[in-house]
Amino acid sequence: MYPERPAGIAYGGDYNPEQWPREVLEEDVVLMREAGVNLVTLGLFSWALMEPEEGRFAFGWLDEIIDRLHANGVAVDLGTPTAAPPAWFVARHPDVLPVTREGVRIGFGGRQSACSSAPAFREATARLVRALGEHYRGHPAVVMWHVHNEYGAPLGECYCEHSVAAWRAWLRRKYREISALNDAWGATFWGQTYTDWAEIDAPRANHTTVNPAQRLDYARFSDGQHREHYALQRDILRELTPGLPVTTNFAGTVNCKSTDLWQWARELDVIANDHYLQAERPDNHIDLAMSADLARSVAGGRPWMLMEHSAGAVNWQPRNLAKRPGEMRRNSLAHVARGSDSVLFFQFRASRFGAEKFHSGMVPHAGTGSEQWREIVRLGADLRKLAGLRGSRVRAEVALVWDWESYWALELDWRPSVDLTFRERMDAFYEALWREHVTVDFVHPSADISGYRVVVAPSSYLLTEASAKNLHRYVEAGGHLLVSYFSGIVDEHDTIHPGAHPGALRELLGLSIEEFHPLREHETVTLTSGDPARVWSERVRPAGAVTVEGFADGPDAGHPALTRHDLGAGSAWYLATAPVTGLRDLLARVLDHAGVSRPRGLPDTLELVRRGGHVFLINHGDRPVTAEGVSGVSVFDGVRHDGPVTVPAGAVTVLLETPHP
Repeated sequence: MYPERPAGIAYGGDYNPEQWPREVLEEDVVLMREAGVNLVTLGLFSWALMEPEEGRFAFGWLDEIIDRLHANGVAVDLGTPTAAPPAWFVARHPDVLPVTREGVRIGFGGRQSACSSAPAFREATARLVRALGEHYRGHPAVVMWHVHNEYGAPLGECYCEHSVAAWRAWLRRKYREISALNDAWGATFWGQTYTDWAEIDAPRANHTTVNPAQRLDYARFSDGQHREHYALQRDILRELTPGLPVTTNFAGTVNCKSTDLWQWARELDVIANDHYLQAERPDNHIDLAMSADLARSVAGGRPWMLMEHSAGAVNWQPRNLAKRPGEMRRNSLAHVARGSDSVLFFQFRASRFGAEKFHSGMVPHAGTGSEQWREIVRLGADLRKLAGLRGSRVRAEVALVWDWESYWALELDWRPSVDLTFRERMDAFYEALWREHVTVDFVHPSADISGYRVVVAPSSYLLTEASAKNLHRYVEAGGHLLVSYFSGIVDEHDTIHPGAHPGALRELLGLSIEEFHPLREHETVTLTSGDPARVWSERVRPAGAVTVEGFADGPDAGHPALTRHDLGAGSAWYLATAPVTGLRDLLARVLDHAGVSRPRGLPDTLELVRRGGHVFLINHGDRPVTAEGVSGVSVFDGVRHDGPVTVPAGAVTVLLETPHP
């Protein structure tokens, strides 16, 4: 299900009218018309106003605002404000406040400040959402529902008494017999065998490491509790307003570690994502592209919604850098290029008070005389010209394997090196593919991957037997797989697969690993190509695989660093280290072997993405860039290009593409 309105690309953002007097609210709708705003999110943090005391609901103030928006052609994504329980509720039910792993109960005053397992919180949630749904069903302005806000951030896991009770019930449903739990957790290690469910506590902070299988299950449980709280609200809203889609906003697909979005995707009618630039990262547009590609992938390739991003600086990073001229436009159009049917901001008008008063808004503190406002108005005009893109898709020939459970398991305590982190390898491979001008999807290792020419597994530490067989079938059928080090090591219980590493992948890769040789901090080894490598080395023993490149020095000098195993109609490549400079060249070798087509000779400051018959050319550099091999009519100025297209520094050109002569 997808919102039928507004037509074209949705434009707007979070609107918090409770912060402003009437005269400002009347000005806001005038400015919304000027900018081309057609959708706003309302009510996300307004529980205290909607229900000023238990059981007494006050929607009159909200009625007035929604009616004013509707009269001015602005549709409403109506939020349920459960991320901000009111003071009266917490005072009456202090046990809903979450408890940290260290045993500290947090105080009131933040957000996401109630445990999703707490019965009083769930009861109050259901009461409020039912009242909200009954009041606004049938209102012509309300086109979709927005449940809660950014589940899992900052509250991922809670260790309160309600969580522990729900955890024990969850374990009983999963394992049925306590002997099965003991087997799955390897409970004979350190004498942790349980004889009764009541003996099991949450994996609280300890003076040493805690059972990793228990911690992995607790991550699954905690994420599931948030999904239950979401589904409680969704089901009420579906009952009362069956024609309206229901969603929640992810706290940045690539950055919210605690939420398994493959699981969440099954629960949402439309995928909605928030993304904020890492301001001090020079190439932060690559992280943006990665987040957008992952959002599209979680959506199953269908269009998704950019629910929040910033017009300028944010307020919560160590140094909150303002966006440079043109950067907000590039950011916004890059999300659209990669599948978003919306460009929404936090927030419409910058706040004068509260924790986020230094966070930018579409209307900044500097007002409508500012360059930022002029860019906002221009972007609205651009998006109207892109209305025909709505509903179209992005196609990719290459996929990256992303599994949140492997992410959780890899980053538990006592791994062979502190440098083994999930995002480090994912970022490295994604960046190399981005600079190679390859558009990628992300996939779960158990998904149907038969449609991709190349699949890359940068960090698959946890890999089930079923997923390993899926990868095996993919290669035998003609696919090309590239696996990076420390993959296929453990099963779903964080138990090492039997035999030599890489356990689940030995036969597929045609090799075994005799011993890991993690490198010291700042230590490098040299490959036979002359390229340096870091972090990792290991003793690879081919068993059918052929050596493509070796270690020239270091603990594994003379042994393979890159191998290829031809299997069936395809091939499986394995990389046993982290090249410092050569990863892009290595990936190009695999892409060429698999016949992946891509632009050649473009500078890596140019982002080129195709969506729905359009080609987006986004120049992130400070010099003009010329792209060969594209032709068509510019969407923004109507100019026809039959040959090279020059994109000015910092600019975006979008062509309705025609075949090149």
